[in-house]
Amino acid sequence: MPTIHATVTQLDHSASLADVRGHRMTIDRPEAKGGQNKGPMGGEALLMGLGGCFMSNLLAAAIARDIRLSDARVEIEGDLVDAPPRYSAIRMRVAGTCEPADQLAKLVTIAERGCIVANTLRGALALSVECAG
Repeated sequence: MPTIHATVTQLDHSASLADVRGHRMTIDRPEAKGGQNKGPMGGEALLMGLGGCFMSNLLAAAIARDIRLSDARVEIEGDLVDAPPRYSAIRMRVAGTCEPADQLAKLVTIAERGCIVANTLRGALALSVECAG
C-alpha cells in the first residue's frame, strides 16, 4: 500500500498550516483556549476527515452501482474524555436520497467497510454508523 504524506507547519503562536497534495487547511484553537479561531482544532479536523473519507466512499459506491444519490449528509458527534484527552466514542448519522430508495443502507455499509479513517478508529474507540434513511 502507498504511504500518505502530510506536513503541518507553524504559522504563528497558535495556528498551523496542514498540507496534503497541495490541499491546505489552517488548524487553530478557539480564542477561549488561547488561539485565534483561524480554523478547526486538530481533534475537530479528525472528525471532518472521518466524514470526508466516509462521504468519498459513499459517493463512489453509489456511482459504481449506478444508484442516484443526492442530498447526502454525514453528521458526526464525538464524545470527549480526559486523562488523556481523547474521543471515547464517535457516532455518524448518514442521510440522503437514493434512487432506488431502498439502497441507502447498502451504500452506507459499503462506505463503512471502505473508509480508511473508520477502519483505523474502530479498533481504538466505539464507532457507530447509523443510516437515517
